[in-house]
Amino acid sequence: MADSETLVSAQSTSLEEDSNTNDVLMPDAKNPTQGSDSDSESESDSDSEDESQAKAQIEALETQLYNNPSDYDTHVQYIKALRKQGELEKLSQAREAMSSVFPLTPDMWREWAKDQTTVSSSLEALPQIEKLYERGVSDYMSVDLWCDYLNFVQEHDPSVKECSAVGISKARNLFERALTAAGLHVDGGHHIWELYREFEQAIIFTIDETDSAAKEKQIQRVRNLFHRQLSIPHTDLKSTLAAYQAWEADQGHLSNANNKELDDLPSHVVSVYQKALEMLNDRAHLEENISKSNTDSEKLQDFMLLLWLKEHSFGDPARIQILYERAIAVFPVSADLWLDYTQYLDKTFKTARIVRDSYYRATRNCPWVGELWVRYLLALERCHASEEELSTVFERSLLCTFSGFDEYLNVFLTRADGLRRRISSSTAVKDEVDYTIIRDVFQRASDYLSPHLKNTESLLRLHSYWARLELKYGKDLTAARGVWESLLKICGSMMEAWQAYIAWEIETGNINEGRSLYKRCYSKRFPGTGSEDICHSWLRFEREYGSLEEFDIAVQKVSPRLQELQLFRSQQESKNGIPAANERENPPKKSAREKRKPTSHLVEEQPPAKHHKSAAQNSNKKNQNDKSQPRQSAEPSEAAELKNKNAERAKNQEIDKSSKKSIQFNDQCTAFVSNLNLQAFRLLKDKFTRKSRGLAYVDFSDDAHLAAALQKNKQIFMGKKLSILKSDPKQGRKKEVAGRSGRAEPGRTDTREIPKGKIDIQPQSPTSGHDDVQLKGRNTFAVPRNVKPLGWSSRSAPPSDAANEQEADNPKSNDEFRKMLMKS
Repeated sequence: MADSETLVSAQSTSLEEDSNTNDVLMPDAKNPTQGSDSDSESESDSDSEDESQAKAQIEALETQLYNNPSDYDTHVQYIKALRKQGELEKLSQAREAMSSVFPLTPDMWREWAKDQTTVSSSLEALPQIEKLYERGVSDYMSVDLWCDYLNFVQEHDPSVKECSAVGISKARNLFERALTAAGLHVDGGHHIWELYREFEQAIIFTIDETDSAAKEKQIQRVRNLFHRQLSIPHTDLKSTLAAYQAWEADQGHLSNANNKELDDLPSHVVSVYQKALEMLNDRAHLEENISKSNTDSEKLQDFMLLLWLKEHSFGDPARIQILYERAIAVFPVSADLWLDYTQYLDKTFKTARIVRDSYYRATRNCPWVGELWVRYLLALERCHASEEELSTVFERSLLCTFSGFDEYLNVFLTRADGLRRRISSSTAVKDEVDYTIIRDVFQRASDYLSPHLKNTESLLRLHSYWARLELKYGKDLTAARGVWESLLKICGSMMEAWQAYIAWEIETGNINEGRSLYKRCYSKRFPGTGSEDICHSWLRFEREYGSLEEFDIAVQKVSPRLQELQLFRSQQESKNGIPAANERENPPKKSAREKRKPTSHLVEEQPPAKHHKSAAQNSNKKNQNDKSQPRQSAEPSEAAELKNKNAERAKNQEIDKSSKKSIQFNDQCTAFVSNLNLQAFRLLKDKFTRKSRGLAYVDFSDDAHLAAALQKNKQIFMGKKLSILKSDPKQGRKKEVAGRSGRAEPGRTDTREIPKGKIDIQPQSPTSGHDDVQLKGRNTFAVPRNVKPLGWSSRSAPPSDAANEQEADNPKSNDEFRKMLMKS
């Protein structure tokens, strides 16, 4: 905020201060001349140093502004330094430079106007200073700035001071504008009302006493101002009522000016006053929160609460607008606030001048928001703005820095949309709008955005729109194709660009050109399945538009390409260990011989020694057969390579098939035993083949769940009958040791007393491939055969005869389980 004292030359002020200081600070009495000379020299030296530092600072700030004219803080520091030095000419230029880039705060406008008034208060400078105030009140809503403006006009305008008809009319118009702009301000609006009443009351004293009609008319004007102010909720409402009662008492209409009752007032005045007081009390707590908010985020939130909870529900556009203006004056660079405000103005006032002015202010405060510029252009189009104004706003938007290139694209397209609508309407000739302007907009957009939006849908959208307008409004098919060709140069590896170009040619009826495009692009390599898609698209095109000969030509060209792509994809998937897509969808079927070949569990159940012996015999037989057969010639390397690839592909397919079945098997097993409260269990696997043996040892948490599991005995699970029996680890261990001719294994030290059971699970044949069944959690169905059952302990004593007799029917050994499995 500017100081109220007069701004004068800094040098003369410093000289006066120096002289006063020398008068106060007396030198040494013995040598007064020498003392005064030394003091003046030291002070002059310090002044010269300060002045040189100030000049150096100003030069540094000028350099910074030259390199970066958009630095807000540097502008502010530069203006402060010039004002401190009293360089008025540079100061005025600096303020103009900053105002051309940024809106100035109300305090900066007040400083500027007061400085200009101090420098020149003549009648010739009056219009210039009034323009400064007009520019200031258009940036932000400020009660203080409006009050300064009103006071300046009353003090310096001769016509207003003399209360001439012209001056009174000018002042009243200015007061009404101030009331429209800030009269509804809850905290400060009453200051403008008071100035207005004082001005109208002063006019009463200028009226001749004999002109009673004119005087009575002026008194009624003052009374109406009181009534208008009493109908508005503001913090000084009760004081305004007291002032009104006192004024009416002076006019002789009230007997007691200090009467706090409202009985003596007109009924309509009492009604509007009580309604305004009720509105004020309803908003008092929210207004108090705004004034007491500690942080900006809290204050902005309080503004929005007051706006949506009270004003929007009340539905008065003037009150909603004044609250938005109050919030913007505090948060001028809040993009969300400006977007919300301008959207409300668009819906409420549509084509009013206030909408255009608000968008102008919004883009000056938040120039980096592309959506504001887009709305600005649309608002100007609704208001039927001239082509010159639209072009100016569009050029301003391109000088801003947006957060993304899609925002620039949106601005370009909005400008093209407006030009298209204008050129198709009857006003195109009057506005001198032709297609060359649209072409220039698209060309600039393509030149600027192509490096940044390469191979994107946004760039495709721009060029497809451009090509369509070239054909419709430019009437130039060659130019339209040139647009598509320029897109292919940039996005030639983008399949969608080719498809859009082909679709456009088909839409315009150029079938042969579409066919030639297919011939150009069918052999290109597109990401993903794009190459196959473009080949199939060509075949569909020829079915729908081509002749049989053309269809045959397309098939002849496309078929080798599709085979090549399929082979390439198979090779890539083989390298990555992924089966080909067609093989995953259609797994190879087994031959009839393989289907009829019986499978036996004995192969998997062979002991290790027998398994090794069988493998050796098979190997010897194979070698003898190889020797007895004549040696064939070596196959070509390509055939061998293809054979290896097929074998590897089949292996990957088998792994994939096995993993899928394993996952399905795991899910079903988990669902079957989920309610049995298992504590632990292990599935037995063959030691060498690692295939499931269909047996599992299970530990339950208590006897109740063991009994529940035994009830599931003989139930069907995945097409097989289950055998669930209670297991005796001690007896099973004893038989196992005897069966292995005394080969003992290290004992277990587990002494837990946990109910145990044994589950025989054979949901599928061993060839079905449950090799790597892994269930997470506590459900485990796979352990090697030689692992001892859970709960086994070497310290456990042999079971007593009574116990053996009691469990003679229930316990089963591994051999018994195996025999049961073979029978099932």
